[in-house]
Amino acid sequence: MSEKDEVVVESKPSFNPSAFAQETKDELGKVSWPSRSQLISESIAVIIMVSLSATLVYFLDRIFTTVQLWVFK
Repeated sequence: MSEKDEVVVESKPSFNPSAFAQETKDELGKVSWPSRSQLISESIAVIIMVSLSATLVYFLDRIFTTVQLWVFK
């Protein structure tokens, strides 16, 4: 029990904006970007699904409002 444990203190690396920008550029170079036609078709699919979901929520809201007014009238 007479042994002393040595504590190793690691210095925290400082933030280097230049290195960060270079590493970000390198990582973005590895990205597999979609083709223009794929981007357009998937964007249209997202717009359609969001529109359908919003329409469903609207109609459910109208139904629940009507039922609520009928019940509490």
